[in-house]
Amino acid sequence: MAINDIEKQIEIERQNARETCDVTGSNSGECAAAWDAVEELQAEAAHQRQSVKPKNSLELYCDDNPDALECRVYDE
Repeated sequence: MAINDIEKQIEIERQNARETCDVTGSNSGECAAAWDAVEELQAEAAHQRQSVKPKNSLELYCDDNPDALECRVYDE
């Protein structure tokens, strides 16, 4: 699931949690479960943001010039 899809799903689940809590009460199990679903999606979004790191200038250069001396990888 892409980060944008997760963000949209978070908003949907957040609205669902509000509605569930309005109907069942803020101390109900259904309300707690609805907010748990929101928290799980937020954790997944944070994890995906953390694992996507931007490439540095050498990595970008090597993407464009894989045969350059600077980009060679040796197995030792």
